[in-house]
Amino acid sequence: MSDKLLQLRDRIDALDEQIQELITARAKVAEEVAIAKQEAGNNIFYRAEREAQVLRKVMERNKGPLSNEEMARLFREIMSACLALERVMKIAFLGPEGTFTQAAALKHFGHSVQTLPMPTIGDVFREVESGMSSYGVVPVENSTEGVINHTLDEFMRSSLHICGEVELRIHHHLLGKVENLDAVTKVYSHRQSLAQCRKWLDTNLANVEQIDVSSNAEAARLAAEEDGAAAIAGEAASEIYGLDIIAANIEDEPDNTTRFLVIGERMVPASGVDKTSMLVSTSNRSGALHEMLAPLAKNNISMTRIESRPSRVGMWNYVFFIDIEGHVDDGNVAQAIKELEQAASVVKVLGSYPKAVL
Repeated sequence: MSDKLLQLRDRIDALDEQIQELITARAKVAEEVAIAKQEAGNNIFYRAEREAQVLRKVMERNKGPLSNEEMARLFREIMSACLALERVMKIAFLGPEGTFTQAAALKHFGHSVQTLPMPTIGDVFREVESGMSSYGVVPVENSTEGVINHTLDEFMRSSLHICGEVELRIHHHLLGKVENLDAVTKVYSHRQSLAQCRKWLDTNLANVEQIDVSSNAEAARLAAEEDGAAAIAGEAASEIYGLDIIAANIEDEPDNTTRFLVIGERMVPASGVDKTSMLVSTSNRSGALHEMLAPLAKNNISMTRIESRPSRVGMWNYVFFIDIEGHVDDGNVAQAIKELEQAASVVKVLGSYPKAVL
């Protein structure tokens, strides 16, 4: 081994020691913060807006060669581990184990939390409403296939707030225990994933039966138990259920991304770069939608998404789910909501929360 290589390894060892000492010092300060909160009677131990601010500063300071995403991911895990010294949070997610929703929960909260799989989106809401879990994570829309209606429907009845969002790049793999594509007799997956891989399936497995199941992780479980069966799922599912990756990255769109929402009991203070989500209902008459959106334009607010759903309170009555830029405490947003309440029959602020950092 060359002298230069030995010297470089010695430098790495010295830097590792310094990094470890600094992480230990940070953890001790985090413990002091927990004690100070307890003495002040403050029982809010997780601050979504604070974490978002810290991660933005991390990326602003980053000078490479690690990417902003990698640097922020490292700091997310440090913050997650330090927060767990105060309390290990329970995070409910749409299960079972190995779903993309679990991956989104771990991306947002780090790996020092306890993730709890729930069978349905409604069960995730109820788990958080009951106080059994601190937060929940549910999918809300995919860049290819659009909105997840079950999530929007739950917000019509729930008192929970949106506390954050996660954007996850989705890579679909064909998993199984078969030797090659010719041996595949059926493909299990969630209907969203089947749709996101439609072109690939038509080209490579045109005559193979496609079976819609409750989740990609459930598809992987079934593929692990049946001869000739394959599943469309993520890498985590392949590891959990002991499946080989027969074909990788089979999604039709290279930028296939799913957006997830973090739901909890409390509203989140402003972080400086925020979104606000609202549920709005108006009467079914000419010009009603224009009147509903006019306050946003008047107050110079950018609307990033609008979706309609049947209100279930009368034939042809609808509610609109709207995402805008800004926080409910911002002056222009507060004014727009005040004017909107005069134009619409129902205005329900679902939450203001930091924009996805990564």
